[in-house]
Amino acid sequence: MNDKRRLPVTYCTNIHPGESWAATLLSLETHTVAVKDAVCPASPFPVGLRVSGQASREIDHREAGRFKEWLDSNGLFVVTMNGFPYGTFHDSPVKAQVYQPDWRSPVRLEYTLRLAELLSRWLPEGMDGSISTVPVGFKADFDPSQTELARQNLIRALQGLDALAQRTGKRIRLSLEPEPGCLLETTPELVVFFANLKVSDTLREHLAVCYDCCHQALQFEDPGQSLRLLEDNSICIGHVQVSSALHLPCPDLSRLSRFDEPVYLHQCVARHGNGSLERFDDLGLALGATGGAHKDTPGACAEDTECWRVHFHLPVFLPELPECLTTQEFLKQFLPMLPADVPLEVETYTFAVLPRELQTATVVESIVREIEWVDSCRRGLV
Repeated sequence: MNDKRRLPVTYCTNIHPGESWAATLLSLETHTVAVKDAVCPASPFPVGLRVSGQASREIDHREAGRFKEWLDSNGLFVVTMNGFPYGTFHDSPVKAQVYQPDWRSPVRLEYTLRLAELLSRWLPEGMDGSISTVPVGFKADFDPSQTELARQNLIRALQGLDALAQRTGKRIRLSLEPEPGCLLETTPELVVFFANLKVSDTLREHLAVCYDCCHQALQFEDPGQSLRLLEDNSICIGHVQVSSALHLPCPDLSRLSRFDEPVYLHQCVARHGNGSLERFDDLGLALGATGGAHKDTPGACAEDTECWRVHFHLPVFLPELPECLTTQEFLKQFLPMLPADVPLEVETYTFAVLPRELQTATVVESIVREIEWVDSCRRGLV
């Protein structure tokens, strides 16, 4: 089932607003075709497709077939889908709602299996598919006593994917995406969780990780060690979201206050001089803990804070900003080490909330520049 050829670098369409299927199609027609024409004019181009909960219910069998014809006529195909944000993802506060419904809910299970059915229609022959998803749930909202409920729903999803493979011949993987503040944050936590699922080898074939470079850089992980840990535990990378975070090499977090915006969570991690990490669920919370009114707050305002990293997806071609660096160096180390056939997609969904001077021309031009940088990086040219 595996096609070992190198796929073109693509981008995740969650950068474009719109929850309905009609809005999704419009963004594909307006933006994705233009990106394809710029970076991959002479050959088929993969789409990192986001389909919301609403849109997934609007696509019937006939529409799925019509869309496959549209993809073919435009030289596009789908290998990866973003099944993480179920509901509204732009233009209004999202914050921790992005994790709902989580894997305790049958709604999350049903949504994921709908996406899998659609992907089985659109996935080219000979290729495996990958659907990214919530890393179980968000810690602050998650009752630990319900972990088993989430585990059972995940197993049901894997059973559904296996049944789909038997029926269609298409292997689709459920790719959990570790994220700061969630039950799965780090690569070691992912390894332990996968082991504790205790599923058969057959079901394990449908389980993978969606590796978001911004998220793992935020944990101060070493790229090589992280990849080796996955390989040593036979964990497949379904696809990689190529993204970059803020890196402030000093204790004065107030320098990043302009990135405290109301739509998305911007989790923060402080690294202290002794190597310990301290985590905050949002930039505003971290700024409050380090502000003048909270000078006696332990931990985050400690004098031994060495540096900060903040979850704010930045255009990957930016090595630094006026007030800080980025985690681009993580990408320079990580990308050349990946197997050639791992799907790569840039995922700067924060484009609309970036400070104005960081919004490079149009969204299409910014995406094109990101894809070109990633392609050069994975070839070791930057």
